[in-house]
Amino acid sequence: MTSIAEVVEYRPSDDEPFMNPRQREYFRGKLNAWKEDILRESRETLDSLQEENQNHPDMADRASSESDRSLELRTRDRQRKLISKIDAALKRIEDGSYGYCEETGDPIGLARLDARPIATLSLEAQEMHERREKVYRDE
Repeated sequence: MTSIAEVVEYRPSDDEPFMNPRQREYFRGKLNAWKEDILRESRETLDSLQEENQNHPDMADRASSESDRSLELRTRDRQRKLISKIDAALKRIEDGSYGYCEETGDPIGLARLDARPIATLSLEAQEMHERREKVYRDE
């Protein structure tokens, strides 16, 4: 049985089989914690928006408040999309495809997954994708 201290101290290593059960559990925990943080922040934002739902007699205050609200709502929309990507990554962990590039099928790499656990492309495939995108954008 794995102790909590071992789980906290554990870092995936290239010395062990790629996407072994311990690595999958590590990334599952990382993704779930990230999702929980986003959901908590969203609840706090909603609470603050509801509290601030007051009329500002001063036009500048009202404009500032509306600008803040608009920015906050755009941020929440980006986070909603991020939660969908986290959920998709959690499904890939369950079906065994997590950690493998969607284009090449090669392992994505532990350092990249640790930095961006929702990654679906290896670094090489991502760079190629970005170069293609830049070429189309420049035309």
